[in-house]
Amino acid sequence: MDWRVLLIGGASGSGKSALSYPTARARGAALVEVDDLVVATQAVTSADAQPALHFWRTHSDAGLTAEQVLDAQVALARALEPALAAVIENHLDTDLPLVLEGDYLLPEFCAKWTGPEVRSVVVAEPDAAQLERNYLIREPSSGAQRKRAQDSAHFGTWLAGEAERHGIPVLPARPWSTALDRLAAVLR
Repeated sequence: MDWRVLLIGGASGSGKSALSYPTARARGAALVEVDDLVVATQAVTSADAQPALHFWRTHSDAGLTAEQVLDAQVALARALEPALAAVIENHLDTDLPLVLEGDYLLPEFCAKWTGPEVRSVVVAEPDAAQLERNYLIREPSSGAQRKRAQDSAHFGTWLAGEAERHGIPVLPARPWSTALDRLAAVLR
């Protein structure tokens, strides 16, 4: 196996899950969504003790600029890093393959782990209109989510820039028909 842990980062709506599920199945790897770790850590902490982890439970994005949303996303990601590290270490120690995917995998964090056993990639979809369409397909009952898509595009552009700065491959989300093949090529 050329990797034991695969970290797939990217902004919300970029296609991380669409890539991570078939990749995990093909490799016989466990799949952990970082959002589940957020929920788990929130269950065992308080907003007073870990305000960054609880930010989106106690705040709305209404009235926040894209830059403020980005700052909140980064703060939550940094607060979550000890839990992410524990999961990665556990899978390396037990030699059980893992695909870990989510918005809160910062390239700076991924770069600390990337090597022969741990590979990282950031999925990029910079087009806010495409992200809005993706949300509408995925969450039709929520209706159009223009602000969320714009904030996600801003965060995704920042993630892609950080990935390039830290030597993490950036995988354009489209065209979807070749995304899995392009991911496999990046990992070779």
